[in-house]
Amino acid sequence: MIALALVGHSGELLRALRLMVAQAAPAVPVATAGGTATGSLGTSSPGIEEALRAALRASDGEGVVVLFDLGSAALALEIALEELPDDDRARIAVSDGPLVEGSVRAAVEAAGGASLAQVCAAADAERATAKLPPDWPARPDGRGAAR
Repeated sequence: MIALALVGHSGELLRALRLMVAQAAPAVPVATAGGTATGSLGTSSPGIEEALRAALRASDGEGVVVLFDLGSAALALEIALEELPDDDRARIAVSDGPLVEGSVRAAVEAAGGASLAQVCAAADAERATAKLPPDWPARPDGRGAAR
């Protein structure tokens, strides 16, 4: 089964997201790498590498989809990916989808037996999903009726 690796600046946030994902898709392996060794906000390339290796093991060779919170996490992720052998990197897909929505959607797809490319595409697709209906009241862009 495809595993997920969640990368972010807050270990606490990622632990909560892992619990959320587990409720939606309990069988999907989820590894996390968030925060610094001292518990502060930040990212750690060695921590990310460790999470990627754990997710690869848990996926039994099927692959890992990585989702991350902020753009600066991508730099630490890139460094971690460079430490992996080519055959491991080939089994990792990085999603540009939103962390929360993309993680839940990816987990549901993975639980259904989707391929690495399908799981990553599902996470990516959440970028285009509107959270509010078009007639939501008091939108700052002027759409919707103010109440």
